[in-house]
Amino acid sequence: MSAAVTPVRVGIGYDSHRFVEGHGVILGGVLIPATVRCTGHSDADAVCHALTDAILGGAGLGDIGEMFPDTQAENAGRDSIEMLQLALARVRKAGWRCAQADITVIAEFPKIGPHRAAIREKLANAIDLSPADVMVKGKTNESMGWIGRGEGIATIAVATLVRAD
Repeated sequence: MSAAVTPVRVGIGYDSHRFVEGHGVILGGVLIPATVRCTGHSDADAVCHALTDAILGGAGLGDIGEMFPDTQAENAGRDSIEMLQLALARVRKAGWRCAQADITVIAEFPKIGPHRAAIREKLANAIDLSPADVMVKGKTNESMGWIGRGEGIATIAVATLVRAD
């Protein structure tokens, strides 16, 4: 029995990072001024990491940890926009293209609204879309849990993929 390939797929990605003392949070490739930064093996850009997972997952090509293991020295401090672009190249090679992305950042701070346009522009350029096809929203956790206490940030991303044929 031959399985038909679905012409549209949806991928969901999630990422979270702890805050440590620093000079700004990188989200979607944009440095947002803050007294903290996210800590992680790469540049700890939770927006790019979640979107990368959504795009890879939608294409059935694994996840960011498989493609960029934190056990490899070359991934230390790596630019997450570059990682997103390399993942997108893998997805294109498999016959898919990203048609749309929707991202929600959950954090008490920094506030996303003042930086939304810059993040949308940066992500759109990275994945060859119009900023109109990339949505970024900020939500708080209403002071609940580790996010509510200001200990870190979480991001959820959804990506719609279509056949590139």
